[in-house]
Amino acid sequence: MTVRIRPYRDADRDALYDICVRTADAGEDSRHLYPDLDLMPSIFAAPYVRLEPDLAFVADDGERAVGYIVGTADTPAFVKAYRDEWLPALTGRYPAPRRPPATPTEEMIALMHNPERMVLPELAAYPAHLHIDLLPGHQRAGHGRALMTAFLHALAAKGVPAVHLSMLTVNTRARAFYDRLGFHEIPVPDPGPVTYLGRSTEPPAEPPVKPPLKPPVA
Repeated sequence: MTVRIRPYRDADRDALYDICVRTADAGEDSRHLYPDLDLMPSIFAAPYVRLEPDLAFVADDGERAVGYIVGTADTPAFVKAYRDEWLPALTGRYPAPRRPPATPTEEMIALMHNPERMVLPELAAYPAHLHIDLLPGHQRAGHGRALMTAFLHALAAKGVPAVHLSMLTVNTRARAFYDRLGFHEIPVPDPGPVTYLGRSTEPPAEPPVKPPLKPPVA
């Protein structure tokens, strides 16, 4: 089945949420950690397609989206828009915590209410940031590279010089993927469980084409 990369559409919302939930535990299904299936998408996917839809792309297998990339061209501006325009609609369902978080859900709600955590001086030279996710059955097939290429082209067209992301350090498969695409580590003091990576917005080079195997000589 052919997978194509295209801009996100409103009709992709359910697939976007599903992909986010099924990859939010270091690339694995997160439903055992976060029983509220709207929680993780409300932090890491939906605000981007609402606030910067021109930077949202999906991998479409002909029936539905099976992967996505979302992000922002300007992290400080995104944080302000998230605080002013996105967060107020969530506070009724997810009120700001009044105590230190004690469960995975409470930890995520605390992150939800602290978008300013995304603005760090060490990331100033990488003003854009992104989130990318693919369903497990569609990984390692070139779709992640294609999504990243579309996103980087869009950033470059806006004159954005560089982009960063944060990833759970334990997710070694994701780190290998980002390394292949030319990301490098950005030193950040006390980063906690995450690693920060960055690169220019120049799209990645195409991987070398392997020559076909020669048939054995009889």
